[in-house]
Amino acid sequence: METPGSQAGTDPAPVLRLSGVTKRFGTLVANDAISFDLKQGEVVALLGENGAGKTTLMNILFGHYVADEGAVEAFGRSLPPGDPKAALSAGIGMVHQHFTLADNMTVMENIALGTEALWRPRLDRGAARRRIRQLSADFGLAVDPDATVATLSVGERQRVEILKALYRDARILILDEPTAVLTPGETEALFGTLKLLVARGLSIIFISHKLHEVMAVSDRVLVLRAGRLAGERATAATSRSELAALMVGQEVVSPPVTPVRRGAALLSLHQVSTASAGTGARLDGVSMTLLGGEIMGLAGVSGNGQSALAGLIAGTLRPSAGRIAVNGAEPRDWSPRAALDSGVARIPEDRHAVGTIADMSVAENVISERYRSVRFSRRGLLDWGAARDFAAGLIRDYDVKCPSPETRIRLLSGGNMQKLILGRALDPEPSIILANQPTRGLDVGAVAYVHRRLLEARERGAAILLISEDLEEILALSDRIAVISKGRLSTPSARGERSIRELGELMAGHSEAAA
Repeated sequence: METPGSQAGTDPAPVLRLSGVTKRFGTLVANDAISFDLKQGEVVALLGENGAGKTTLMNILFGHYVADEGAVEAFGRSLPPGDPKAALSAGIGMVHQHFTLADNMTVMENIALGTEALWRPRLDRGAARRRIRQLSADFGLAVDPDATVATLSVGERQRVEILKALYRDARILILDEPTAVLTPGETEALFGTLKLLVARGLSIIFISHKLHEVMAVSDRVLVLRAGRLAGERATAATSRSELAALMVGQEVVSPPVTPVRRGAALLSLHQVSTASAGTGARLDGVSMTLLGGEIMGLAGVSGNGQSALAGLIAGTLRPSAGRIAVNGAEPRDWSPRAALDSGVARIPEDRHAVGTIADMSVAENVISERYRSVRFSRRGLLDWGAARDFAAGLIRDYDVKCPSPETRIRLLSGGNMQKLILGRALDPEPSIILANQPTRGLDVGAVAYVHRRLLEARERGAAILLISEDLEEILALSDRIAVISKGRLSTPSARGERSIRELGELMAGHSEAAA
């Protein structure tokens, strides 16, 4: 794939310049004298660990935060601090990782919303429709202006978000984790769009934790570490290993995946279906077997039944048809308590909404699933000493940056929060592990740590279901790989048996194998 960027031999003028930007939150220095510029027709990637200061820097750029020191210039003019409208007027647009679209409105209504003057009570739909169609044709962003957003795929919704920025005449586009929920085919299409955008003179800041994408799409890479600019590299003159080392301050080594003797079937689903729940797809006749000493990777685009499958295994969702067997026996009443008692441990998809309770302490959170066990309860009363000792042990063993077990968990970074959830799930040693998006949003160092812990559990005989929208993660860890599409499961294949393109076709539901 060709790298979008400015043409060789040219030296475009800077369209964006940050000079000595510093931001403090109490004693924490989130950004420390950061300076960089962005040229016309250039793609600059912004890398950094969780808590490195990327989000704070973008919030200052957009006027959501006011810097304590430093200045921001766009197209040679200073941007007034704390004024998001000024940033938009200057031609800066942003596509967030979590889309900000109204599902019950049309594509056209979402794009044009807020662009008409207050004295014009009605939208000129004809003009808006024509402009959207022209932008779609110019940049390869095919989407029907009259379609309701609720009917669109994830890739189509992202196109709408990009069109929203272009409709407002954005000349600088910031993309925050833009491929997090895309199939390989949709990712390739996005990169093609970026190439068209920069060819038309747009400049792009590309925020991602996927190093292979940064290498594929950017001209330059800026690495933040602990609030400071740790390094700047021309993409053509660096490597993934060098960028990873800049991010964490030392060499990052991915854990090896060694062959392990597979054991007995620890969990089996036979023709299981579920009732519709939420916005995701329900399960439709799913059969699957998890073996001890094996990682089963489940790939798929978000909303195709992963949440239903995870809920089923965790006991929060019951089957409407079919059978579940755990350790060779079919439980009478399947519930979260029954799942825990059967040796099922879970790493939930959303560490904030489901995995933790924000205002509870670390100690309270790490015993939350087993507070009634004899380990933490004596004569019906909680043993807070045991709870604090357990939390302190996890903080030590999992290298969690946390002052004490009494710390409110909401004060921790995402990576440290995920380490605690991982420790809670793996102690005591479970026989079945549900790892649902275990590294989502984590930096390369934290990802390697989580992977190492999962592989250690596999080596001691646990059966692991790894649900991930990151195909690279699936391919790196899984012994067998299945794809879920519209609530149906493909026949599992051994690692390396199917190409990335074939897996992408299954994820998009374009192959009969998914049925």
